Amino acid sequence: MKKVILFVLFNLLLLAFVLGGVKPGGKAAPFTLLNVDGKTVSLSDYINQKGVILIFTCNTCPFTKAYEERIIQLHNTYLSIGFPVVAINSNNPQISPDDSFNQMKARAMEKNYPFPYLKDDKEEVCKAYGATRTPQVYLLEKSGDGFRVAYMGAIDDNSLDSRSVANRHLEKAIRALREGKRPDPATTRAIGCTIKTEDN
Repeated sequence: MKKVILFVLFNLLLLAFVLGGVKPGGKAAPFTLLNVDGKTVSLSDYINQKGVILIFTCNTCPFTKAYEERIIQLHNTYLSIGFPVVAINSNNPQISPDDSFNQMKARAMEKNYPFPYLKDDKEEVCKAYGATRTPQVYLLEKSGDGFRVAYMGAIDDNSLDSRSVANRHLEKAIRALREGKRPDPATTRAIGCTIKTEDN
């Protein structure tokens, strides 16, 4: 009986590893990645914050371009209350040349990004989180000596027209955390381009 239980547990762990990704309530995967300023940034650098707005994005997707100003505004609005934006580009430059590190630096400079823009060159971080789209957001909350995922999915309900947004999912989730509540919904569907990895 003990062998059967161990076998089942092993296979469940293996399945979780293969599928990858985190869910609301799950521990946020740590990372250390190169920023466009040439310095490395780690999730642990934000341990004194209340949380992190982690966004998988890129240079090229029309959805990310439509959200670009909104993402900048999110950082400028929520940094002061302990929820800074950290952006990650996981697109493989062999598949999407305009998402190379040099092109990322140029984009960040052109748009004057006030937040880190990190290169996930081994495509490990997007897989650890289960991110498949750009943009796709993970709202992380401080938990002990690390972070947990509080909300994941879309920033809001209108990917292409900021003036027609009816539901600001991410901001609603942040408000819930500040009130000591759990985000509801904790998951929404991210709308955008697929992340361009060797597997896609």
